[in-house]
Amino acid sequence: NEPDFILRRTVVGCQAIEYANKTIYLLDDTRRPHIKALAEQLGCKYVTRPTNDHAKAGNLNHAIPLTTGELIVVFDADFVPTTNFLTRTVGFFQKEAVGLVQTPQTFYNPDPIARNLGLENTLTPEEEVFYRQIQPMRDGSGSVVCSGTSFVMRRSAIESTGGFVTDSLSEDYFTGIRLAAEGYEIVYLDEKLSAGLAAENISAHATQRLRWARGTLQGLFIDANPLTIPGLTLVQRLGHLEGLLHWFSSIARVVFLLMPLAYSFLLVIPIQATAAELAYYSLPFYLVQLTVFAWLNRRSRSALLSDIYSLVLVFPLAFTVIQVMLNPFSKGFKVTPKGTTSNRFTFNWQLAWPLAFLFVITALSLWRNLGLCLSIDYLSSERWTGMGWGWIWSGYNLMMIGIALLILLDVPNPDPYEWFDLRRVARLQVGDRTWWGTTDIISEVGACVELTQSGFPEATPESSLSGTFEIVDANISIPVRIASVRQDAKFPSVQLAYREDEMTLSDRRRLIEMLFCRPGQWQRRNTPGELQSILLLFKILLRPRVLTRDTSTRAISVAQV
Repeated sequence: NEPDFILRRTVVGCQAIEYANKTIYLLDDTRRPHIKALAEQLGCKYVTRPTNDHAKAGNLNHAIPLTTGELIVVFDADFVPTTNFLTRTVGFFQKEAVGLVQTPQTFYNPDPIARNLGLENTLTPEEEVFYRQIQPMRDGSGSVVCSGTSFVMRRSAIESTGGFVTDSLSEDYFTGIRLAAEGYEIVYLDEKLSAGLAAENISAHATQRLRWARGTLQGLFIDANPLTIPGLTLVQRLGHLEGLLHWFSSIARVVFLLMPLAYSFLLVIPIQATAAELAYYSLPFYLVQLTVFAWLNRRSRSALLSDIYSLVLVFPLAFTVIQVMLNPFSKGFKVTPKGTTSNRFTFNWQLAWPLAFLFVITALSLWRNLGLCLSIDYLSSERWTGMGWGWIWSGYNLMMIGIALLILLDVPNPDPYEWFDLRRVARLQVGDRTWWGTTDIISEVGACVELTQSGFPEATPESSLSGTFEIVDANISIPVRIASVRQDAKFPSVQLAYREDEMTLSDRRRLIEMLFCRPGQWQRRNTPGELQSILLLFKILLRPRVLTRDTSTRAISVAQV
């Protein structure tokens, strides 16, 4: 159910792939007439089906017999490939044993956790550690995870195994397992060759993660169970076991959140330790853990920031794990909403209430611990041993829960289009005058151009200035309206809104290719180190996003466009 503009950029990106012998199919599982018209306009095949049985897996299984290619490439509706996607992946299939080649997922927008904390350019996506560290290790053990998009598979391989697995919500993962069990190699190419749209609010983020957890754990109850399916080696089974056990860590995380409450409410000290023991044993152990974590993850994720990501959904994930173990197939496939917008702050009470309750209880526990420790009788008793650790533990939990609650406050996101910091030589024709400059930011609906000449006329709602915007090196010419002009620097900065009804399809194609399809444009980013992460945590608490909302006028608002 993705909107037209998301599907358009994906289809255009697929058509731009530098590979002559290819056919693009748009698989619309909602049977929308305007999407069929879009497919006809873009010149791709349109495929639908009378029912929605088995969701995404059923959609793919229905379409495969309608195609003829020796290789099949799958992209989710929001994933746009770079032009060299096939030239980098097809060569692996010269080896007859290779059944599937998986590439990493990356995203052209910040995830909701980074955006809600105001750390869009600081935090790396949660998936970064999986695709940068875990998948290469899985590649070495023959247990690569097929992640549902941006992969190439051999037709004969998928047909010989009966198509995509329909028993689980994670059809991609278990399809890859079944291929491996039949003797096919699953190859991981650690090169970012496509980019998609991350969940745009915390509710969509939760929907996606809970579906992943439910779908993965359903594997324990189906024929493609990696622990029992015939054909896998012991090393492959161990690799997949890690993926299954990962989701159970949410239960352990809940226990560690609740355990410090025993200090004050049950008068039980789970860990008894003197100050000297903390200094000589616990502190060095913790520092070694942080150091090893940083070394193994190579700046793809810090331990402290990773803890925030795990804490946000810890209660619904733990509940989902228990529910799946008791009734694995009680819920169906829920699509992650894409292309959503919001003009106001929104607090997700459904996800927040257990954390808010725990925050209050932990704060009371910390206050009660302080009162107990200040009493003379308590100071002279043996119970004093270990209370310092209880303070540290409760204080850490309180800080992390507080940050998690801030994450659940979605900041306004009024613009569904992504804006790129992209410098290109631009020419602006207004009337009989030509102005030169460079693009500052640019999107599919507008741009901001920093001119290299002065004297540009003021733009007002009454003036209705319009002209033609050209990106010289990309051979793009777009009719535009002058939305606003900033004269606060030596040279003016002009904000442009495209007159989309006058854009040609060829110019729209070249624009999408320039924004999303350039080889090598999706680069790795490093997460802050542990010391920097500590400073970030205090910054988040002292200056939350709700108090420092970005009021920049660089981007054109939806209303202006």
